[in-house]
Amino acid sequence: MMSVSAAERFITDNARPFEKAVFEVLYHNCSADKALEELKKFQNNDGGFGNALEADNWNPASNPIATNDALIWLYRMGCLDEAEDITEGIIKYLRSHDSFDETEKRWLFSIESNKDYPHAVWWEKKGSGIDGFNPTVSLAAFMVCYDKRSELYKDILGQAVDYLKENNKLIGDHLKCFMLAYELLLQNKITDIIDLAELKSLILKRIIEVVCPDITKYGIEYVTAPSDLFGGVYTDLVPESLVPLIKEELAVLQKLQKDDGGFDISWQWYTPYPEFETARNWWRPRVTLEKLLFTKAMSDI
Repeated sequence: MMSVSAAERFITDNARPFEKAVFEVLYHNCSADKALEELKKFQNNDGGFGNALEADNWNPASNPIATNDALIWLYRMGCLDEAEDITEGIIKYLRSHDSFDETEKRWLFSIESNKDYPHAVWWEKKGSGIDGFNPTVSLAAFMVCYDKRSELYKDILGQAVDYLKENNKLIGDHLKCFMLAYELLLQNKITDIIDLAELKSLILKRIIEVVCPDITKYGIEYVTAPSDLFGGVYTDLVPESLVPLIKEELAVLQKLQKDDGGFDISWQWYTPYPEFETARNWWRPRVTLEKLLFTKAMSDI
């Protein structure tokens, strides 16, 4: 098994103030006040998020992906209702339809101005900037749950479920948007828009398809491991058939853990910006936290 104490020390010594505060909330059950204070520093006046909340995109402008990332953290910390000032800002940003394609009815995955700041190559806008329902499905689910003016977003959720039925070539980041959408609708008892049982069944099926069964690629290639989906979250969505692979990953984490106690990223960002090493150092504590939470949640599986 991985060294838990070494991973804890790595996060404490190397994480940005936000991730360090999240670590205290999710791992040590501390108050979320500090984490919310730090999260607000990434929020713009329009209510959206940018400013390198996702460390491989340093665009200060609000964008849907960073805003979705903020929602993920709020959900994971159980703070969506508590952080009303933050969520009201997000509602304002999403209502504005900034970076929203009015024809396709989807928020953009990448925006044009990303290219003007240090970034990984996948944040450069290609074509329409749309990538399936990432992050549209989770943003729409949030709006259905928290914004009274939500008729448009109900239609989007229906389209998203149809998309999930027809597409079995998703990647982990895309699937996590559907997982968040399901959890938000379930928590808020929104049962009259889409069939949640059907959505759950689809998600379980897609999880089996998206998780890489070859553990020799974990931490080396950009593939989806169980810990990428279940880092202390969405544990009710673990397919029974995935349990053996989860146990295998738990066993292999010791080999992937670095001498400094942390875990590394498995990608480059393939652009000429020299800030990559800084971004890597910001990402590593996040990855390490995911492994800690995964180990904590799955050790008795």
